[in-house]
Amino acid sequence: MLELNKINCSYGKIQALHEVSIQIKKGEIISLIGANGAGKSTILMAISGIAPIGSGIITFQGKQIDGLPPEKIVSLGISQVPEGRHIFPSLTVLENLHLGAYLRRDKIDVATDLEYIFSLFPILESRKHQPGGNLSGGEQQMLAISRALMAKPTLLLLDEPSMGLAPLNTKQIFKIIKRINKTHNTTIFLVEQNANLALKIADRAYVLENGHVTMHNKAQTLMNDDAIRAAYLGI
Repeated sequence: MLELNKINCSYGKIQALHEVSIQIKKGEIISLIGANGAGKSTILMAISGIAPIGSGIITFQGKQIDGLPPEKIVSLGISQVPEGRHIFPSLTVLENLHLGAYLRRDKIDVATDLEYIFSLFPILESRKHQPGGNLSGGEQQMLAISRALMAKPTLLLLDEPSMGLAPLNTKQIFKIIKRINKTHNTTIFLVEQNANLALKIADRAYVLENGHVTMHNKAQTLMNDDAIRAAYLGI
């Protein structure tokens, strides 16, 4: 479904990504783990067309997408939930959700998808007329994920969904991520510093260190790898 082939990306004179190659198949949950500053978010920004790449090719469903504007990439079926959520705090929950469906023309299906969102996150329905800024951190993360789902993506990019959340909220969010994947066969590319959680729900995973992919394997295999356990799982 998605392939990154030898991607290089720089911020000025600082090279953030070095010959990064990643493949994601339809229906998978793929986790990308690594330390802060490893370049994980840059990969998602490159896929979404926000961070221009210096060289390499990104293809989605057989179509080259690097160089396309972000809104075109969204219309092709890729939605990103950015690190830090970035909802619109002055808009209501419902207005935030409708903004997620801005590029869609299938208004009847939009209403159906809104009901699906409320089945995933009932708290959002009960607060749909409240400003997004009044929600708790966990609820804002639910809203950010829901807004991305309203674009009806076939590929969902999640950037640090557990950041700043209490353990109970984090556990709930990861259960929902798994449900989204299973219910609609939505492919998920998950960037997460909590390697233990990320590997538990993933099919496969990549390890990024200083902009280089250093390991790639089935998630369970990586969980049992001594180097990964020592470096990322605290075991």
